[in-house]
Amino acid sequence: MIEEIKQLFKNYEAKAIGQQNKYSVLLPLVEVEGQWHILYEVRSSVVSQPGETSFPGGGVEEGESYKEAAIRETMEELNLPKSSIEIIGEMDYILTQSHIIHCFVGHLKIEDVDSIKPNKEVDEVFTVPLSFFIENPPEYHGVNMKTVHDERFPFDLIFSGEKYKWIDRKHFVPFYRMPNYYLWGFTANFTHRFIEIIDKHN
Repeated sequence: MIEEIKQLFKNYEAKAIGQQNKYSVLLPLVEVEGQWHILYEVRSSVVSQPGETSFPGGGVEEGESYKEAAIRETMEELNLPKSSIEIIGEMDYILTQSHIIHCFVGHLKIEDVDSIKPNKEVDEVFTVPLSFFIENPPEYHGVNMKTVHDERFPFDLIFSGEKYKWIDRKHFVPFYRMPNYYLWGFTANFTHRFIEIIDKHN
């Protein structure tokens, strides 16, 4: 038995426990008039969360790597050839009970942002200089997450039963104050982490 277990774990690839949906996004860098910018999308009414700001990205398809998904989704949403997308590397990812979201930093090798003609999932694209995010850190606001049990919860299988002290968690959500667009949540989180990483080395 132990030898079988050893074989099972010899090349086992560790992953998060649960049934999380897998997503991948690209944080796109573009050069605008000699300055480096981050490019964002405004989601259209044909997709979930219309009007919100996001990065190009979406669900990882069967047999596809996170990197391949980020490239494919960027090609589809921005109508760009693969040759226009240079992957620089992967940064930190987000893990929740329902989502795993990987984020890749990429360089869009395009002449002009106005030349981008996105597909129907995107209402518009816009860019923000890196200097804006370096000079304007996000605000983090708390959301209280309360533990609620269903009526069949087996308290009898816990030593202290209904007296068990569950921890009500506080989730902190980042927001950037921008004049014309919304930027918060996962997209703001990735943006802030990216700025933290590059700012440490300047």
